[in-house]
Amino acid sequence: MARYTGPTTRISRRFGQHLLGSGKALERRGYPPGQHGPKLRRKVSEYAVGLNEKQKLRYIYGLLERQFRRVFEIAKRERGVTGERFLQLLETRLDSTVYLLGLAKSRAAARQFVNHGHIRVNGHKVDIASYNVQAGDEIEVKNTPASRQLATRCLEENRIRNVPGWLTMNPEAFKATVVRLPTREEMTQEVNEQLIVEFYSRF
Repeated sequence: MARYTGPTTRISRRFGQHLLGSGKALERRGYPPGQHGPKLRRKVSEYAVGLNEKQKLRYIYGLLERQFRRVFEIAKRERGVTGERFLQLLETRLDSTVYLLGLAKSRAAARQFVNHGHIRVNGHKVDIASYNVQAGDEIEVKNTPASRQLATRCLEENRIRNVPGWLTMNPEAFKATVVRLPTREEMTQEVNEQLIVEFYSRF
């Protein structure tokens, strides 16, 4: 399945939660999209519940199924709680970290920002969106007029967004530090990761 590029509010309405885009459409029409949306009453199987949780998380981070499954397999091999480690690997992707720092208005925009070479990690250019940052890493916007101008505009637009506690941001210097790995409480609350673990354990 290719990466979704359609209307973002459609995804939020499909799952009944504000996942992508503006939440206004969900407020106006709090039912699934389509002509049968307002009166749709569908019995949901246990399999469908797990599938929906997986799809929600995949849409939030904008990953293809193969990429998503690969991250899960890495989390499963590592020590600790599989579901929590899975979320940590997704949240500490460089594109996700750039988004959380307020350097992009969405994770998709953050991926493009990284891919275009605007970000340096520990003094080195990193243009791989899936790069996982570690505790102690320093993230910096490249010191060029174009990069700093883009970052300044995004920081202004995202002033109301709070930087999570596992990151520190110095907007004047365009630098941030990864203090530690995020805890479960600091990561997305829209998804029950245990249902995803159970879903993949079927195969």
